[in-house]
Amino acid sequence: MSEAQEKVSFWRSPLLSQPGIVHGFSNRWGGVSPAPFDSLNLGLHVRDNPEAVRENRRRAALSLGFDLERMVCAEQVHGSSVAFVTEADAGRESLDFSDALPGVDALVTDAPNLLLTLFFADCLPVFFVSQNTRAIGIAHAGWRGIESGVLENTVSVLTERTGEPPKNYYVAIGPGIGADAFIVGEEVAARFPESARWNVETRKWSVALASECTRRLTVAGIPVAQIDVSEECAFAESSLYFSHRRDKGRTGRMGAFIALSPTELR
Repeated sequence: MSEAQEKVSFWRSPLLSQPGIVHGFSNRWGGVSPAPFDSLNLGLHVRDNPEAVRENRRRAALSLGFDLERMVCAEQVHGSSVAFVTEADAGRESLDFSDALPGVDALVTDAPNLLLTLFFADCLPVFFVSQNTRAIGIAHAGWRGIESGVLENTVSVLTERTGEPPKNYYVAIGPGIGADAFIVGEEVAARFPESARWNVETRKWSVALASECTRRLTVAGIPVAQIDVSEECAFAESSLYFSHRRDKGRTGRMGAFIALSPTELR
């Protein structure tokens, strides 16, 4: 393992790199887990050693300036439910998967110093920030969640809580499975007529999930100029990212994190 791989590092969106906002999407390096979870597996539900995962989470949180007890995690059931997170939720599932916010695939808060955290291995992490940084959100966007409206619901909760219209939000779509790698059957392709592609050479369907997310967000009222999309494909970048599909289900999870900085630092 190289020196660069021994350190916890993150993909970050320039669009969200603004005062008062902490965010990032981890890669697979900088932790203590053995293969096939090597090395910064952050998922407590994938049959990795729980103590290794807790140490990995501690390292990731610390790299962002947070303690584990400030982390808040969701169950992630590939649905569309959104939880509004308060100070009372600090520490949910930071150490024990059974303590996750149940039945939820997106988190929103206006409270400072809470590290909203979701986990990924192909699905897309979608980060939300209000223009005046009064509120933030994060969504787990797999094809089932996208279809059922997790992104629109996240926008709706943010708008209800802040009173700000969707045009006042910045959004970043982080690394996930790319269009070329997300091969699907005709029944799934039919659910995404705007984003499905038919390859005449391979005679297979694929779906561009990032494009579908962008389309739905713009329909919800977020200007396309305020949406940043990563070009990194988790499936293709095996040296950098876990991929559930590529690794046939036996793999780790990256973490997507976002927080409002403590009030005194904003």
